[in-house]
Amino acid sequence: MTPTAQDLPTTQPDINIVDLVLQNGMQFQAVNARGATVVLDAAPPGGEGAGMTPMELVLAALAGCTAMDVISILRKKRLTVTDYRLRIDGERVTAHPKPYRAITIRHIVTGHDVAEEAVRQAVALSVEKYCPVHAMLRSTVDISTTFEVRSSEPVRTAS
Repeated sequence: MTPTAQDLPTTQPDINIVDLVLQNGMQFQAVNARGATVVLDAAPPGGEGAGMTPMELVLAALAGCTAMDVISILRKKRLTVTDYRLRIDGERVTAHPKPYRAITIRHIVTGHDVAEEAVRQAVALSVEKYCPVHAMLRSTVDISTTFEVRSSEPVRTAS
């Protein structure tokens, strides 16, 4: 059983601060304490679509969180990953406030001699232990995860 936030030991709080500033129309700029920025905007016709919507940012946060875990674990195993991509799809309910009902994450790892079992373990560790975004969402959203391992070995032709 995976622990919930209430089950975790309490220590000094780890506080993140983000300021959100209206730019124009429905476009906002989010700025963290390090000065990194993200543009948010509503999709047309409500906005210009110049940035991700808040719900797309939830998907990006989940994808980024698990991807950083997985690539870190694979690198610690000294595996040569030459390309790593995630595809994340979120299905929303139709009634307001339209939260996500289901999210599917697909990891696509390409590399030299990358074993499927190594990727399976890295993904499982992210899902079950390390990714706080996954931990926060899993109690309210059905999240499924799959992966694919591709070889980046050069194709040899017969001489």
